[in-house]
Amino acid sequence: MTIEVALMVEGQNGLTWPRWQRLVQAAEDLGFVGLYRSDHFTNANPPEKESLELWVSLTWLASQTKRIEFGPLVSPVSFRHPALTAKMAAAVDDLSGGRLQLGLGAGWQEREHSMFGFKLLAVGPRFQRFREGLEVITRLLRSDEPVTWIGEYYQLREAILLPRPVRPDGPPIVIGGNGEQRTLPLAARYADEWNAVFVPPARFVELNARLDTLLDAAGRPRNAVRRSLMIGSVFGRDEREVERLLAGRSRAQLRDRGILVGVADEIVEQIAAFAAVGVERIMVQWLDLDDLDRLAAFANRVLPQLA
Repeated sequence: MTIEVALMVEGQNGLTWPRWQRLVQAAEDLGFVGLYRSDHFTNANPPEKESLELWVSLTWLASQTKRIEFGPLVSPVSFRHPALTAKMAAAVDDLSGGRLQLGLGAGWQEREHSMFGFKLLAVGPRFQRFREGLEVITRLLRSDEPVTWIGEYYQLREAILLPRPVRPDGPPIVIGGNGEQRTLPLAARYADEWNAVFVPPARFVELNARLDTLLDAAGRPRNAVRRSLMIGSVFGRDEREVERLLAGRSRAQLRDRGILVGVADEIVEQIAAFAAVGVERIMVQWLDLDDLDRLAAFANRVLPQLA
């Protein structure tokens, strides 16, 4: 079995500096291949919770770790001008020695856009803006010559990022989502990695095949895009803890929704099923930002069986 296991946390659900610093150290020490986090100004529903700013937190991580890869899952172009995102991403990637994975998205959470005055837009224009944002970011990261490019939402005129990224073409672009009409075509055109979200193995097979078809049509090799998956988790150190965390929810229904459920051996079996259908990296969503003992148990009991 060949699959990498990373950690993913929801930055809008109470992430503070002490919590982030503990989680970063845990990910570095426990053997996860990477640590990813969401990029939101606030949580989707009240009451308000702490939300540590994405790029500030990633800059700290880049300077305080040696091994793990990291990045946003994902950073919406609706929050920041893509030229600013490209400049910050290149700098943070260089600071880390080339470990940033640049996850990008169109934006979706209406509440935070309304609260802070960002324009979310209707779905069609939103994805047109996202496509233009991807053009801006990829052109700035990959061109050693000044770039002129005029779109509806963004315009570049003789623009160049200096210093140039140390990594050729800058950090890899990650596009996350399951949408067959908009997201997968953008992944086929722009992404170095496609990240599926909360799907069971059978659905991953369908989406993966669709991406292959789109890559063929775009003239890109199928192996040009890494295939990863962000997935939920209900892990317990024993059956009693699993039942407590389930709180009456059905194991089968959660697994059908793309959530890992069970003790270590069960989790390993479910991850192996994803590896068998082509998932190369799995990002395990960890919702309890303070439960590092259970996280350590996950790492110590699950990761060695996947090596």
